[in-house]
Amino acid sequence: MDGTLFADRLEVLGLVMGAFLVLVGLGALVGLPWQTSRTLLVGLVQVIGALLAIAVGAGLALLTRDGQPLA
Repeated sequence: MDGTLFADRLEVLGLVMGAFLVLVGLGALVGLPWQTSRTLLVGLVQVIGALLAIAVGAGLALLTRDGQPLA
């Protein structure tokens, strides 16, 4: 073991972007989009988009780590 935590720089980028997408999705849900839109359809699309952002971010982070623990 060479003492580094990550194998390459793109691994760090994948983890950071995955965490960012999860936070964006959570922020969109915390913003209560169903209360600020005029129609139910718009709020529903916003909620689905936020959930998809969370799923894509979590999937990216999992694919980046490939099931390996950090330490």
